[in-house]
Amino acid sequence: MRRVVAVLAVLSSSLAACGDGGLLSIFGGGDDDDKGGSAAGPNSGPFGGGGGDGDGGAGEAGPGDGCNPNLTGLVRDFKAANVAGGHPDFQAFTGASPTKGLVQVELGADKKPVFASTTGDGTHGQQLTSKAAFDQWYRNTDGVNQAFEYVLPLQPSSAGVLTFSSNAFFPIDGKGFGNSGEDANKQPHNFHFTFELHLEFVYRGGETFTFTGDDDLWTFFNGKLGIDLGGLHPAHSATVKLDDVAAELGITKGGKYPLDVFHAERRTNASNFRIDTTLEFVNCGAIIVPK
Repeated sequence: MRRVVAVLAVLSSSLAACGDGGLLSIFGGGDDDDKGGSAAGPNSGPFGGGGGDGDGGAGEAGPGDGCNPNLTGLVRDFKAANVAGGHPDFQAFTGASPTKGLVQVELGADKKPVFASTTGDGTHGQQLTSKAAFDQWYRNTDGVNQAFEYVLPLQPSSAGVLTFSSNAFFPIDGKGFGNSGEDANKQPHNFHFTFELHLEFVYRGGETFTFTGDDDLWTFFNGKLGIDLGGLHPAHSATVKLDDVAAELGITKGGKYPLDVFHAERRTNASNFRIDTTLEFVNCGAIIVPK
């Protein structure tokens, strides 16, 4: 059976970081300052439904299960390796293109990526310190990280595509351990964070999912790795056409399946994050997996 990742179209693209385009929505609300989209409460958004009561309940009628999908994830702030109490994986390695094989192709039973290797395919040498260190990326760990809820402000664009795009993705500026570096324009930001997002979608046929950004990005469809852009690298892109890999993913038309997205911003001085998708999200409540 051919591996899912073999069908990915991986395209190099360098995006310049400029200004403060990160969109902040901490614990169900935040600033809407026209920097690329609107950050709203967990049940408000671009899907035709109204705002809920902020607790993950259903809003007005939207797609799928008749609610407005909840796009709340967790951002975790870390300190850089070169400061006291810093995490050894942040501000520590370099790379010019993605490193595949840092995580296993099956999502863990706890809905977290499973460590596979410190070097992956060996493209750029060491990219991770150890399994123990990696296991802290997407788990709340006292004294190591601080977690904040963040609502991903996907917005409808053309031809049924939902998009979020920022070439200055800094969702926790001024939060957590504080700003930790400067972008290319010498503007201070809070680098060194991870972002995890768990959603559910209905597979209708013909859907696509594209990510563009830096650094690490892993996307699992129905628990199977579909996008593998691990390691330190400038902004790169990968696209999954679900029809092409439906058998490998174990999905059939009309079924509801999990989508699990894991991202890390590990080094100054740029932070790019873009999603374009035609997936129909249907989870009415936030799916938060703290540990």
